[in-house]
Amino acid sequence: MTAALDRARRVMGRETLGLLALMVVMVAVFSLASPKFLTAANLSSMGYQAPLLGLLTIAMLAPMISGGFNLAVIYTANISGLTFAWVLLQFGGADAGLGAIIIGVAAALLVGALAGATMGLVIAYVGAHPIIVSLAMMIFLRGLGEFLTRGGDISGFPESIAFLGHGAVLGVPAPMILFGLVALAWHILLRRTKHGFAVYMVGSNIRAAEYAGLNTKRTLVMIYALSGTVCAIAGILMLARFNSVRVGHGEALLLVTVLAIFLGGIDPFGGHGKVAPVVLSILILQILSSGLNLIGTNQHFATAVWGLFLIAVMILRSEWASALFLKASPRNGRG
Repeated sequence: MTAALDRARRVMGRETLGLLALMVVMVAVFSLASPKFLTAANLSSMGYQAPLLGLLTIAMLAPMISGGFNLAVIYTANISGLTFAWVLLQFGGADAGLGAIIIGVAAALLVGALAGATMGLVIAYVGAHPIIVSLAMMIFLRGLGEFLTRGGDISGFPESIAFLGHGAVLGVPAPMILFGLVALAWHILLRRTKHGFAVYMVGSNIRAAEYAGLNTKRTLVMIYALSGTVCAIAGILMLARFNSVRVGHGEALLLVTVLAIFLGGIDPFGGHGKVAPVVLSILILQILSSGLNLIGTNQHFATAVWGLFLIAVMILRSEWASALFLKASPRNGRG
């Protein structure tokens, strides 16, 4: 049993194994607490809800690994969604055809990438702190969105777009398929490409990365441009899910993305982190949210539980907890 556990830890990593164990425990607890938890309807509902948080968290991932931050993920998603909506309205709104949808998607992705690249340029060439830069971008995009929409919603889109937010392929929710493809692409990007290697190097020690001959400025610009692109994908999904666009959609998810990042074992100082544990952390948070909802817990209490969850994660990942674990480990002292 111990040998099998050690083998699984080597293959998946300690954090991934721990998150899997936590997820199994949570599923078991909520299954006992509510007979509706493991029903097809509830699992399908989770499959439609989790991807939006997942995409926004993936958008936060590379900046965090690089030692940075992107506070503008929500508003980059919303301004990209507004761009998509504007293009559709120019081509007839609900009567817009496939060509208009393709142009709208391309425009949304371009706007998201430009917003991210702008942050990357300022961070890389001006030397401003990522938190300050992303905060400034967040305020700018929010103000711009409020100005363009006058604080209201935009709606009236083709029915075909609704498939992305509410459809399914062979019983699998379309949003979950989209999230899975993006997560897989990010795993390959970070673990199998030169850019991914540069991201970890920049996060570990940007000066050492420069001395090693890496173009750290180009890497930083690319990190935030790709982050903005994923935000745009999230904005397109929000439009499809809600059949409307508003600059304030998803505001409450910003802190939850940070929680998912930390729960997924991403080092806030950069240089360490993987996609798989982050995906598991998103599923865990969705299980927690859906489980608490099924047992009749107030949504505000569920938010409080998320906060306690983050505190617990920080305690468990602290040096004190690690030292206590090593002291209690039966292998400690055996050489």
